[in-house]
Amino acid sequence: MSRELTLRRRIKILTWLFIVGLVLGGVTAIPLDSEVAWLVDVTGADSATFPPGTPKPAWALWLARINSALQETAARRSFLFYGTDWLAFGHFAIAVAFFGAVRDPLRNRWLFDFGLIACALVVPYALIFGAIRGIPLWWRLIDCSFGVVGFVPLWFCRAWSQELEPSASIRQRT
Repeated sequence: MSRELTLRRRIKILTWLFIVGLVLGGVTAIPLDSEVAWLVDVTGADSATFPPGTPKPAWALWLARINSALQETAARRSFLFYGTDWLAFGHFAIAVAFFGAVRDPLRNRWLFDFGLIACALVVPYALIFGAIRGIPLWWRLIDCSFGVVGFVPLWFCRAWSQELEPSASIRQRT
């Protein structure tokens, strides 16, 4: 019984961690223009703080380019940010679904499978559509890392819920 409680506690903790990650990912999609402007300010990507005569690093040029595009979009076509609002909603809706796995990880084990598939699909999606949109490879790899990082806790949750399966079926028969 002690092993079962330990596994259930671990599953609950990692599922909550995954939910928090989804919510944070969603929250950051809403104020995109102000967040990138802040990131440019904090990193100095758009300033003259780089040594004279040396070119700006690729990451600084990319952040400055993104910031410029977002500021222009905010000024002229702010309705386009409605798309990122819906991206955030998608994150929130998926996070809510995982409450089922927190409540009953055996009955809702399919959520771990769903999450693993979704996380695995992040990699080809980012690589393919990032290439189509002209996103630098290093940025696409950062995007891929979200799928890889999300995959890890879900993999453990799935394995632990499978380990719990025999003990659950024994209790149902008694």
